[in-house]
Amino acid sequence: MANLTLVQAINLALVQEMEKDDRVILLGEDVGLNGGVFRVTEGLQKRFGSDRVVDTPLAESGIIGTAIGLAMGGLRPVPEIQFEGFLGPAYDQICSHAARMRTRTRGGLTVPLTIRVPVGGGIHAPELHSDSPEAIYIHTPGLKVVMPSSPYDAKGLLIACLRDPDPCIFFEPKRIYRAFREEVPEDEYVLPIGKARTVCEGEEMTIVSWGASVVQCMQAIEKSGRSIELVDLRTLYPFDMDAVEASVKKTGRCVIVHEAPKTGGFGGEIAARIMERCFLHLEAPVQRVAGFDTIMPYYKLELEYLPDADRIAKAIDETAAY
Repeated sequence: MANLTLVQAINLALVQEMEKDDRVILLGEDVGLNGGVFRVTEGLQKRFGSDRVVDTPLAESGIIGTAIGLAMGGLRPVPEIQFEGFLGPAYDQICSHAARMRTRTRGGLTVPLTIRVPVGGGIHAPELHSDSPEAIYIHTPGLKVVMPSSPYDAKGLLIACLRDPDPCIFFEPKRIYRAFREEVPEDEYVLPIGKARTVCEGEEMTIVSWGASVVQCMQAIEKSGRSIELVDLRTLYPFDMDAVEASVKKTGRCVIVHEAPKTGGFGGEIAARIMERCFLHLEAPVQRVAGFDTIMPYYKLELEYLPDADRIAKAIDETAAY
């Protein structure tokens, strides 16, 4: 096994799938010559040529619209949106066309594309470079939404998305692109879309999270000294409610952690489902630790906005004491 960062694991998944399937092509701003703004696609244009790793104009709607056409024509495009804040110009193409094409054509056409998107804060980027808009796309039927929290998961889930017959949005938490390394098999493997991972087992409480926040949750659990079970959703739509239900029924308490603003965030949907399925097992109200209901602040206050180990630990203590 190789000891890889998240960036390296994603790069390896792309290399292996491009070698295996010549229908896989990459397109996006600076993905070729420069290897992407975060160097995730570094070396791929030199390896596979400019016909399969295509530098595009700075036009997100055009990138996704082109990718939809390529997918409908039988290819498996992987467009990159350079930062999550730039998904806005491509919203109509993603939600009105890619997500609906299978239904619109009654199964006659599918759109097998994987949209790669660096997501989230923590790197002190300017405005429109640090948001967490996953709830918008989770709320769009026809899309699969994935957000890994580790190099091992990133490789296996990306390969699953690349082979899926329907459109997937693959959110890459940029804060942990190079934050740590993990053993990743060099051989190809696939992790199923829609299955959560139990990061650590516990008896007193369940924490549900995804993306970069999983790392902060692990720090908070260590800080608390309690027996806490951490469930990393990995896939946000479809998501593994069965895993959440089993854990909450075991522990009786739950804290949900995500970077996105609390109001309308996906944590609210999870909390509602827990109420529907686990109400008689709950010993305390479900708590949410999330970003604030404001625009992501600039550099000086950015880390104050994001849930950190201290905020999560406080929610743990309050939930345990209820």
